[in-house]
Amino acid sequence: MLVAEWILWVIHWGSALVGLFAFVHALLQRADAYSAADRKTKPIWMLITGGATLALVLFQIQGPGFIFWVPAMAAALVYIVDVRPKLIEVQRGHRNW
Repeated sequence: MLVAEWILWVIHWGSALVGLFAFVHALLQRADAYSAADRKTKPIWMLITGGATLALVLFQIQGPGFIFWVPAMAAALVYIVDVRPKLIEVQRGHRNW
């Protein structure tokens, strides 16, 4: 296997793990935390992250599937960097250090 193929393989499965992490995290959170954090509902985020995970597994970063891979990766990352911190803050309570 060429080095470039190996790198693309790592990116492909690494991104699938990112999507899976986002989906599992969305699954394990309380439903009321989403509304308390002023975010979309739990079922919507489960659909978004679940669909993103499916797309990240099915489509690779190379070739025509790239058009599905990019928005799927973006959706998973939006959950991780925007929704997840708010959910954690709401469930733990905001602390002023």
